Amino acid sequence: MKVLVVGSGGREHTLVWKLSKSPRVDKIYCAPGNGGIANEAECIPIAAEDIDGLAEFAEKEGIGLTVVGPEIPLVAGIGDLFASRGLRLFGPRGKAALLEGSKVFAKEMMAKYGVPTAASAVFQDTAQALAYVRGLGGPCVVKADGLAAGKGVIVANNTEEAEAAVRLVMEKRAFGEAGASVLVEEFLQGEEVSVLAFTDGQAIRPLAASQDHKRIHDGDQGPNTGGMGAYSPAPVYTGELQARVLHDILAPVIYGLRDDGIKYKGVIYAGLMLTAKGVYVLEFNCRFGDPETQAVLPRLKTDLLEVMEAVVDERLEGVQLEWDPRAAVCVVLASGGYPGPYVKGKEITGLEQLPPDVLAFHAGTTVVDGRLLTDGGRVLGVTGLGATIEEAVQSAYAGAEKVCFDGLHYRKDIAHRALKKGVENW
Repeated sequence: MKVLVVGSGGREHTLVWKLSKSPRVDKIYCAPGNGGIANEAECIPIAAEDIDGLAEFAEKEGIGLTVVGPEIPLVAGIGDLFASRGLRLFGPRGKAALLEGSKVFAKEMMAKYGVPTAASAVFQDTAQALAYVRGLGGPCVVKADGLAAGKGVIVANNTEEAEAAVRLVMEKRAFGEAGASVLVEEFLQGEEVSVLAFTDGQAIRPLAASQDHKRIHDGDQGPNTGGMGAYSPAPVYTGELQARVLHDILAPVIYGLRDDGIKYKGVIYAGLMLTAKGVYVLEFNCRFGDPETQAVLPRLKTDLLEVMEAVVDERLEGVQLEWDPRAAVCVVLASGGYPGPYVKGKEITGLEQLPPDVLAFHAGTTVVDGRLLTDGGRVLGVTGLGATIEEAVQSAYAGAEKVCFDGLHYRKDIAHRALKKGVENW
């Protein structure tokens, strides 16, 4: 079978790598891909947002399955377009993808289906939003309603920061039209967990849980990023919690959407906050997380192609997921200046020196005249495996230390929450 993966980041490299292990996959294309993906797939110069061009390519090449990595084409309706042309695609249709495409829509659905989430208010008027945050008089979370590449969420520690966040989103339009509407949420205290699940609209198969690290600096300091690292499993996410999340969050959303005439098929991502009062949903995504994918999929033993086809064909009920008992830790190597302005084109060296138990997933790289260069804010995800989380951490950082490029920086405390608790086994 020919497979097309849409996207160009570390998540897509991980998908390409995992799908290439299926004995049924004859050839993989990736549009547009990156410098590392080019080693494992044929990169096609079609932008992920060019859904018409992608459909034409899939038809012309006889692609058996298209797998969409990023959210923008999903929200734009690539699933609907492919279905109208008889093309097989893994990913939700446009209406279902609004769970990520509009935070307001997601909040409305959670309220309707009784899913626990932070209290919030929605504003299209800057003055009203400012008055609201002043009335709160304390910490809150300011969110751009639309897609903002994972950066449209600002945690404000006080009223002054909240006012600045509202102005940044609504007046300065730091996230473009995504900031036409803004949500102001109550601040939740606790530990975050990322939960992915496959679903065909009926059966739901949760993946191993993981924890992401959004802040740029050690100790969870500094501005939010697209993600500076992740680890799996998350010891804090017990079997009891998993059952509760399936019953109280995933099932109500999937079945609620179905009852409303919206069949959700693909992978659903729930960003959760574990608080003293219980589990709350921070956000839903309509695709694999990045960099959670780089920590979760290396642990999946089941053939990914088989799972995805079962989702597309609505026969997921007969599929059970098998997991490598080892832990995985991904450390993101970023360009100097990220998540602010950064310079591209820095030569990358040292990847050939990575230990055998370390994987390198390319996120923002390109090859020019035979030289591997930086081409994004998040450049590489270095994933280490180990019998314990501590061993996986050591493996990942042993790999990260081998890589060099001008301006390189990464967090030195990925998985610190698990290590702080002294968790070595689960």
